Order: sequence, then C-alpha cells, then structure tokens
Amino acid sequence: DNGLARTPPMGWLHWERFLCGTDCAADPRRCVSEQLFVEMADRMAAEGWRDAGYEFICIDDCWMAPTRDEQGRLQADPKRFPGGIRKLADYVHSKGLKLGIYSDVGNKTCAGFPGSYNYYDLDAQTFASWGVDLLKFDGCNSDSLELLAEGYRRMSLALNKTGRSIVYSCEWPFYLRPVQQPNYTEIKQYCNHWRNFYDVYDSWSSIKSILDWTALHQDALVKIAGPGGWNDPDMALVIGNFGLSWDQSVTQMAMWAIMAAPLFMSNDLRHIRPEAKCLLQNKEVIAINQDPLGKQGYQLVKDKNFQLWERPLSGRAYAVAVLNQQEIGGPQNFTFSLTFLGNGLACNPACSIRQVLPASRDWGVYSWISSLSVEVNPTGTVLLKV
Repeated sequence: DNGLARTPPMGWLHWERFLCGTDCAADPRRCVSEQLFVEMADRMAAEGWRDAGYEFICIDDCWMAPTRDEQGRLQADPKRFPGGIRKLADYVHSKGLKLGIYSDVGNKTCAGFPGSYNYYDLDAQTFASWGVDLLKFDGCNSDSLELLAEGYRRMSLALNKTGRSIVYSCEWPFYLRPVQQPNYTEIKQYCNHWRNFYDVYDSWSSIKSILDWTALHQDALVKIAGPGGWNDPDMALVIGNFGLSWDQSVTQMAMWAIMAAPLFMSNDLRHIRPEAKCLLQNKEVIAINQDPLGKQGYQLVKDKNFQLWERPLSGRAYAVAVLNQQEIGGPQNFTFSLTFLGNGLACNPACSIRQVLPASRDWGVYSWISSLSVEVNPTGTVLLKV
C-alpha cells in the first residue's frame, strides 16, 4: 500500500489516439513527442480538464531511444524529446499536473523499445529522479508467467523504495488470463490498478465487448476493487474521437463511472467538440466515478437487450445505469421495480431520483414499491442517482 489512488486516477493518455507515431518530420502534430505533451498539458490546465479532476498526463509506448545509455539507463528519443523527460516533468508540474510514463516487464516493450527486465531497480530510480508520478507497466515479451509475476512484484517494490509517490498501473492479469486465473488479492498487494481485457478501440464493438466481459467476470472483479486498487477495463476514454455516436459516448462515460474505472482520455484536446468536452467534464458523472466509498458497480439484470447496473455510493445513495444494447430501431422503454435496487434497501421507504445522463434533471420522489420506466436510445445509457 503506497497510499495512492484512493479514488480511480484520472488523466490523459497518448495511446489509442496517437499510437506509436514517431515520424515528426512527416506529421509533427500527431507524433509522440515533447511538443505533443506540452500542448496537451497547456490545454488541460487552461480549459478546465485539470479542475474537473484529470490530473495525469501520460506517455505510453514509443517515447524511448532504441538503446539505453552508457550507464544502462533508459533514455528518451533525443530528437522527439530534446529536453529529456525531467524537463517535461517540470513543465507538467508547473501546470499543476502530474506526469505518467510507460515501460514493460519484459526484454522489450510491445513496440520493440528497451524493456525493464533485469533493470527494475535502476528504471524505478530513473523514473523517480525525473519526477515521474505514474508508471504504466506493460507485459509484452516476458519469457514465462513466473518471470512476468516476478517482474511485476519487483517493480512494485522498486518504486516504493525510491521514496517517491508513483502510481503503479499494471497489465498483469491481462497477460495471465489466457493461461491461468489471476490472483487478484496478490495483484492488489502490488498494483494501484490493473488491466483485465484487450486494448480499447475507437469503436462501439470494443466498448460493448469490454462491458460484456466485465459483467461475465464480475463475481471475481467487484469484490477486489476499492481505495488503493482498481480494475481497469482499459482506461482509455475514446470520447471525442471518430468511432462512437453520441449515445455510445454517453454509454462509455456512464459505464466507466459505474465500474469505478480509471478515467484516462485518449483524444486530441486541441480539437475536441464542445459536446464531447461537456460530457467528459460532467461534474455529476465524475463525482460518481470518484465516490469515496470506492465500491465498484455490477450488473443486476440482463433482460433481452437491456442491462440494469448499480453502484453503491457514499451517503446511502446508488448510481444506476440502464443500458440498451439494441442496434436497430428507435428508443425503447425498460421498466423495473425499485425493490431491485440495493438489495431492496436503496428506496426503502422512499427515495429521490435524479437523471445524470444523457442530460441532468430531477425525476422526483418515489416509494419503495414503485416501478420506474426508463426510455433509452439504441446503444445508449440512462444514468441515474438514487
């Protein structure tokens, strides 16, 4: 327990939107470079993102030079990061933000840059000396599951040994799952959040597959999440990009809040539509995601195309999401009894209900035995606070 991530971390991440762009001559605006992170930090500080809670700006794969330096230390690509990571960290900190970085448990990163295998202590010390605040630690190119597990444990201990507060984001269970069931109790001992499923893509099918997988495995996942350790359904919010409709964007935002997921946007904050910005900065949704009780939500009911999810919140409240997975036709109604919620306690003897998404409005007071009818657009979600 490093005392960090008492609520799910929030920030911005270059992976998904910017991938592994390394040719700055051909495409300077979309290249993984010092300039990209400086420009995003400027936007995060000036345009309300930091004030909404998005505090980390995270470098993913492809930031490194192809080789380590003479002392064996990782180094940033000198052309794309001419000032080095320390200078970038200082700049990010000057904006009231925190810097995240990426490495890999194996010999090489997923994109083929130097990995941290056999360099865990040195790399942790290097990151701390640069002023890094978060490490995303990937799991490519590890020779065995034993080495994978040992690497994740060793990097955790190495980070704590530096004395610097560094949030530790692991991909450990994702790489275990094809072969064996992850031991989430052990993973939580070492990591602040951990990825369970495939990379999120800028598509509805990707969002839907993440939600279906999470519901299928919720018995193992929900009980382990809480302050200091979170399930990561792949943190990237792809809202504001190209692949999701408005209703699907609402669904991702609502469901990542219900799942107590880390909220890391992967989009271009220099060119983001006002409605996407509004959704991502929605204070009521963020408050649900950041609720101090720290309980992850779960699927209560699956009925044809509808899913009913709830998340216990502090102050005897509940977040409730009604998701319509149908991809044909128009809006549909879903009716359910309020006795379903909170093991029958959420509305006993009465409760007030407020709609948070897709638009906020009060629905009034309901008694315990009432039924609620909710109209939901195809691939959309209505998020309520009870």
